[in-house]
Amino acid sequence: MGGEPPLSARYTPSSKMTNRSLPHNERLRSLSAVRRLFADGESGFVYPLRYVVLTEESADTAVEVMFSVPKRMHKRAVKRNLLRRRTKEAYRLSKQPLHEAAAGHTVRLALIYSSKQAHEYKTIENAVAKILSEVVAKL
Repeated sequence: MGGEPPLSARYTPSSKMTNRSLPHNERLRSLSAVRRLFADGESGFVYPLRYVVLTEESADTAVEVMFSVPKRMHKRAVKRNLLRRRTKEAYRLSKQPLHEAAAGHTVRLALIYSSKQAHEYKTIENAVAKILSEVVAKL
């Protein structure tokens, strides 16, 4: 028995731990909201993702996001699910600056995977981080 303390003594959760989950109320689900986003939103492209964002001033703060991988680009559902999961994970881990900057705004964001190739997580993560920094700069 070495000098290592028990697991309960080593694990101390920080009080400043950020919430990095992606709850249901942060997902863009309403058909009318999605139609409005694509009709009135501003779009941009950071390889391999295209994004559409719509920001509005409001009394409460809300950030809603949707993820899409078109069947036209990736025929197999397994590949679409993989790319959607990678995009969701990259957003989930780097969403904090967007939530902090969105105070007093409603932000709706669509992230659409637009490459025919399946890229590594790191490439998707860099693209998502760049998109979020561009959205924060526009706020």
